[in-house]
Amino acid sequence: MATITKRDLVIRISNETGLTQQEVMSVLQSFIEEVTSTLAANDDIALRNFGSFQVTKTKPKIGRNPNKPEVAVPIPARAIVKFKAGKVLRERVSKVLPKLS
Repeated sequence: MATITKRDLVIRISNETGLTQQEVMSVLQSFIEEVTSTLAANDDIALRNFGSFQVTKTKPKIGRNPNKPEVAVPIPARAIVKFKAGKVLRERVSKVLPKLS
């Protein structure tokens, strides 16, 4: 299993489309910035057949320090990003593991 970086994506897309790597990097960076600012404004993003991003809020809770379990550590409420894969993505990823008999 390999990790693909932003640079790897730029090279792959550039080779596929014939656009320069600088053009692809600019578009990719603009996409990332737009997604980030949209989520920061507490708006959802839906990319058909790929998936959706949404901001959810966690509740405050009490945690424990594994080194000192007798000490309660308050964990404040916070906003997190959740991703839900779309149908096409789920179907393609489900083929990664062999089917069990």
